[in-house]
Amino acid sequence: MAVKIRLKRMGAKKNPFYRIVVSDSRSPRDGRFIEELGYYDPLSEPSNVKIDDEKALSWLSKGAQLSGTVRDLFTKAGILNKPAGK
Repeated sequence: MAVKIRLKRMGAKKNPFYRIVVSDSRSPRDGRFIEELGYYDPLSEPSNVKIDDEKALSWLSKGAQLSGTVRDLFTKAGILNKPAGK
């Protein structure tokens, strides 16, 4: 099973809010997910991002793949620079 860390869209029309989730790559964007890692609010100024570092690093060490947008969010949050064991 290919596991991806990606965004799940929430919120109303023209008012997006995203949850960062771990899901099977075959499941739909807003469908079933394995675990929730945090959220991303692009409309607040500045953008609001909250990510559970320990869970994210755990899933990355297990081989989960990042989507493009989530990779950018993790880089800005400094998660990709942290060692996996700590």
